[in-house]
Amino acid sequence: MPQQATSRKTVRRYALVQGPARLDLGSFARASGLHPDLVRRLVALGLIEATRGAGGELRFSPDQLATVARIQRLRASFSLNYAALDLVLELLDRIDALEAASRTRTRLRRPGG
Repeated sequence: MPQQATSRKTVRRYALVQGPARLDLGSFARASGLHPDLVRRLVALGLIEATRGAGGELRFSPDQLATVARIQRLRASFSLNYAALDLVLELLDRIDALEAASRTRTRLRRPGG
């Protein structure tokens, strides 16, 4: 007697992939050690990036905490004003990009690389 093949449907469940959690103004200010008014000022000056939530509140990516730490180090070490900070941050980002491009070129020129 031939056996009937039973078909079992495999159901795979995947967790929804979400981007990194966004921080509200209060959480971001606490995590960075800054007053919320100063955080708002840094956003207004374009030194850190934020998005607006559905209710218009500021929302921050956790990677902006590293930017704030960089700003705090530059202000403490060099007493830079906010206009100078913007320039220095831009130059440091350009240096990082140039160094990355240089490393890539060096790897491509190596034999076997």
